[in-house]
Amino acid sequence: MMNILGKRYTFFAISLLLIIPGLVLIVLNGLPLSIDFLGGSLVELELNSQKTTSISEIQSLYKSIGINDAQVQTSSEQGKEILFIKSSSLEQDQYISIVSHLKENYDEHLVERRFNTVGPSISESVTQRALLAILISSIAVVLYITFSFRRVDHAFRYGVCAVIAMIHDILIVISLGAIGSQVFGWQMDSLFLTALLTVIGFSTQDKIVVFDRIRENTPILRKISFEQLVNHSIIQSLQRSINTQLMTVEFLLLSLALFGGETLREMCIILLVGLLSGTYSSIFIAAPILVVWENQEWENWFRKPHTSKV
Repeated sequence: MMNILGKRYTFFAISLLLIIPGLVLIVLNGLPLSIDFLGGSLVELELNSQKTTSISEIQSLYKSIGINDAQVQTSSEQGKEILFIKSSSLEQDQYISIVSHLKENYDEHLVERRFNTVGPSISESVTQRALLAILISSIAVVLYITFSFRRVDHAFRYGVCAVIAMIHDILIVISLGAIGSQVFGWQMDSLFLTALLTVIGFSTQDKIVVFDRIRENTPILRKISFEQLVNHSIIQSLQRSINTQLMTVEFLLLSLALFGGETLREMCIILLVGLLSGTYSSIFIAAPILVVWENQEWENWFRKPHTSKV
């Protein structure tokens, strides 16, 4: 039988190696928040012209009307160029001026796909509700698991370990977003938040599946140690957890990430990695933390080595 729990500190180290780079980028550069959280304007335009759009020219155009923080992204859909321009809040006359300039210099048949402006009060409300949703879901998970596992010793520990593993998944997603902002120019917007909350839901489900197997085996495998019991339960649920994720979700998300449009690609990659992290943490983080807690292993971390006198 595989001894998964025997390598638990290796799995903890792997998670830290995945999380720390993104957190370092966040400390150095801050969270790459979009206008959904900071307030500002988003302009999406479709051009049919064969002339390549100059990003620096568009940024200069914004600067000419007093906007110095324009971020321009381009993509291609069916031979048409799509512009995504994020900036501080635009007035209606400023927006009209920008569109008129682009029509005059690039494409008179330019299609105005989207023009959204989010005020600071709205973005602050979105941020508060997002944090509140994560807090409420964490409390609900602890209460639900504690109640459902009430006939198991230390049921509260199962809920706490599930939340710790859920925080692990949140940090993985945020770290990926921070790295993506440096490499691909990603920003954390409402779609990012949607993906994050979806990851939290799937992550919690995966934890409950593994913990439920431990609960079922507890009265059956009484003669073995708790660590062996958990290891046996993980192996029993391993194939189901991996196959369920791969066959039902991951292949679909991978297809969307590879062949979907620009607006969906970031969300699909976040979901792809986040759901993989949820499966990984259910097996290699949540259950091992439960064993560490049961064995009180932190006492050995701070215990001074015993030296015998000669």
